[in-house]
Formats: sequence, C-alpha cells, structure tokens
Amino acid sequence: MSKRALVKYLQTLKKDELETQVLELYDKFLPIRSYYSFVFNPKEDKLIDEAKKKVLKEYFPQTKRKPKARRSVAQKAIKHFSTLELDPSLLADFMLFNIETTMRFNARKEVRQEAFFKSVYNSFVETSEFVIRNGLRGIYWDRLNKILDEAEAQNWFNASAFEIKLGELADIT
Repeated sequence: MSKRALVKYLQTLKKDELETQVLELYDKFLPIRSYYSFVFNPKEDKLIDEAKKKVLKEYFPQTKRKPKARRSVAQKAIKHFSTLELDPSLLADFMLFNIETTMRFNARKEVRQEAFFKSVYNSFVETSEFVIRNGLRGIYWDRLNKILDEAEAQNWFNASAFEIKLGELADIT
C-alpha cells in the first residue's frame, strides 16, 4: 500500500476507529510501542547509558562467565537509535564507545579472528562518516584519531585502513 493510499484510507475513518487501530498497532508491534514510549518520554541519556552497560557486559562481564563479545549487540542498538532519530551527538558518542570497548577487550584478551578486526573497521568507517555527515568533527575527531593510534599500537593487520579512512575524511572537511 502506498503512503497516498494510506492517507486516503485514514481520512475515511472516524476518530474512534482511528484511535482503535493505533491502539491495536501499539499492542501488536514492539517497534511501535518503543517509538511511542520514546516520543512521549525521550530520555536519550538513559537509553545510551543502558546500551553502554549492555556493551560493557558483553566484553567485560561482572560475573565469572566468559565474555560473549558479540558485536551484534551494539549494532542492534545503533540501528534502533537511528530509527528513533536519537540526537546525533549522543549516537556518535555511543558508536565511538562501542569501538573503544572492543579495542580495550582486544588489548586484554588478544582476538585472533580476522572477522573481528574487519567488523571493528567497518564500524569505524560507519562512525567516522556519521561524525562528518552530522558536523561533529570538532567534537569527536580526537577520539577517532585515538582509535587509529590504538589500532596501530595493537598491531592490527588493517591499521593502515583506519589511517587511510581518516586521511580521506580529513581531506573532505
């Protein structure tokens, strides 16, 4: 159904019918429920703090359990925050926190899977482009450079790719 057709359909509904449909959608679909919860109570800082705690728990659990180190936990949060249209500065901070956490994890327990390093690099590309696109270079450029320095200090096989990416972005702005 096109947006135009939906608008026409909604215009034919009475107010109480429309309210009933919205309530049914709210009850049936979690994304709609979370959207309305965010719209009417946008505690962005609290959302970011909860997501940071989840990421930390993935890499540095407080219990004796082994770290799961699933990169997907942070990626899901980033996607969710993007759909909520979270403040770009807060989202960029979370994206950088995610990368910094994975690097601290690797410094403590050296990861050997090449996919890990590629995934972190892809996150770095996404984050650095997000920072530039949203005019946040002045705020987050130092953190991006520290990530590059850490990749070099840890002898990542793709550290030069981090440097190339930052060089490209430095030329743009």
